[in-house]
Amino acid sequence: MKLNYKVFGAGQPLIILHGLFGSLDNWQRIAKELSGDFKVYIVDQRNHGRSPHAEEMNFEVMAADLLELMEDEGLERAHILGHSMGGKTAMQFALSHPGRSDKLIVVDIAPKKYLPGHELIFKALFALEPSKISSRQEADRALSKLIGNENIRLFLLKNLQRTPDGHFQWKMNLPVLYKNYPRILEEIRSLYPFEHPALFIRSEHSGYILDEDIAKIKELFPKARIVTIKNTGHWVHAEAPREFVSLVRQFLLEGERQ
Repeated sequence: MKLNYKVFGAGQPLIILHGLFGSLDNWQRIAKELSGDFKVYIVDQRNHGRSPHAEEMNFEVMAADLLELMEDEGLERAHILGHSMGGKTAMQFALSHPGRSDKLIVVDIAPKKYLPGHELIFKALFALEPSKISSRQEADRALSKLIGNENIRLFLLKNLQRTPDGHFQWKMNLPVLYKNYPRILEEIRSLYPFEHPALFIRSEHSGYILDEDIAKIKELFPKARIVTIKNTGHWVHAEAPREFVSLVRQFLLEGERQ
């Protein structure tokens, strides 16, 4: 699958993968900040953004999508950074293709299986009929009936796009995301650990990476370090961009690949 992506800067390649309901647009600010040191690829994963839609969606095929992108770009190796769902794709890729992965950065997600937690968001998104709305404000009012958090609504509404006839449609493949949601919650497994350096960045308040998850992280990623960014929720990179960029840059630039 030929994924949609944008490139910033020059240097060692760094590929950034967004989370569920996200897109590469969510990472442009971070990519520009890091583009002075790296050639940064921000990518729309399948069924998101402007990448193709497909019925199959799991971490094996999403890792394969990433490998295809690297092949097309002539990238022998790359640093891989992923947030949430993208973090699981990044873990799967690093474990499946360790020879193609330099350093790994995983943002606010563990390799464990998660309980469902997006039912209300799916319900709100399915209740909204984009072809019948006339403005983003109208869409926001519709979502607000079920989603009180304005920041979450603004994040979700980035998935709306105008059609040639002036109506709206979803960029993401909502029915397929819903059908494959249980696969997105699945545990990341591997018979062999990833032996290169890894950085797990967790938020203080989201609860996505618990202290009890550290043993499982270390089992699969024995060289992992876990750093917590204070006073942040799940969108760590958006809530503390300066500290986030500093952590990423320092980790990627320190020493040679171990």
